[in-house]
Amino acid sequence: MARRELLLALLCGLIAASAQLATAGAGARKMVGVYELRKGDFSVKVTNFGARVMSIVFPDSKGNLADVVLGMDTIAEYVNDASYFGPITGRIAQRVARGRFVLDGKVYHMYKNDGNNTIHGGGRGFSKSIWTVKEYVGGGDSPYITFYYRSFDGEEGLPGNVDAYVTYRMSGPYTLGVHMNGTALDKATPVNFLLHAYWNLGGHGSGDVLGHTLRLHASRHAVLDEELLPSSGRIEPVAGTPLDFRTPVAIGARIRRVTSGKVIGYDTNYIIDGEGMRPVAHARDGASGRALELWANQPTMQLYTGNYLNHIKGKDGKVYEKHGGFCLETMGYVDAVNHPEFPSQTLRPGQVYKHDMVFKFSF
Repeated sequence: MARRELLLALLCGLIAASAQLATAGAGARKMVGVYELRKGDFSVKVTNFGARVMSIVFPDSKGNLADVVLGMDTIAEYVNDASYFGPITGRIAQRVARGRFVLDGKVYHMYKNDGNNTIHGGGRGFSKSIWTVKEYVGGGDSPYITFYYRSFDGEEGLPGNVDAYVTYRMSGPYTLGVHMNGTALDKATPVNFLLHAYWNLGGHGSGDVLGHTLRLHASRHAVLDEELLPSSGRIEPVAGTPLDFRTPVAIGARIRRVTSGKVIGYDTNYIIDGEGMRPVAHARDGASGRALELWANQPTMQLYTGNYLNHIKGKDGKVYEKHGGFCLETMGYVDAVNHPEFPSQTLRPGQVYKHDMVFKFSF
């Protein structure tokens, strides 16, 4: 543990120092920096520390601009972030039961950072790694940035080298595409990435999101146990339960009837209806008029309603409390590595994982 704390302190120092020197120019691309994509009054800020979304700003129905993503003021503050504000998580996102799995007859053990289990890649994973900026165009007709990370053989106990890429692109007016891919280079390995952004369409730090209306294109969910694992492997209908968002309903309308683990709130894995690139979710804040529509090509999505946010100091002096944001985490099946009845997330050498998301904002 002492060694781990020392490494974390050194990493924090490195990031703090490099963040002071970094700019968005070509000469800073191997350092930690903040990069902006802008198209009129629509702007997105990201950092190569965790390939993370730091802010998304767009107007409300009266033209007032606000940042709708929860986060921190400085990159250095993200080093000790335990809430996963805005990063890409992997190589295996969400939970792995007991931090272990068997692949091709061999047992693999991951770092346990969620009680007896592993979550979002382990102790460091993708979210605490420094990615390389491969391409960056901050303005023009289609601003974009591409991050690259080589996940090495044995990282977090996982087999094989994996080349990971994430591209953020403004693909249209108030539209942000997030395109993730990973290639297994030399060994079979499980791959499942997700974007862990917290949304508050009233503006980050503006209060809770219980009044936001939400619609999900999901008629089934994976049954999760008290450790938020699909231990039974059961998939059940949402009809007749407080998990049903097939028609628009306020997030808070039935939230007190939902217990995730030991707390009140949604931390629910939905099976998205249909296949391929398709609509997943639509959320709207009635007070501001801001809305987002999410499309994605993954089979499931975790709805998380910030159940563990507890007086966390965020950007601009704001403080985030319980239900201060919600996450729409598209991904593969939770703990698929331990459930042969679920679609496999294992790549063989040369195979490519592709995960596409498109957020369409309106007001």
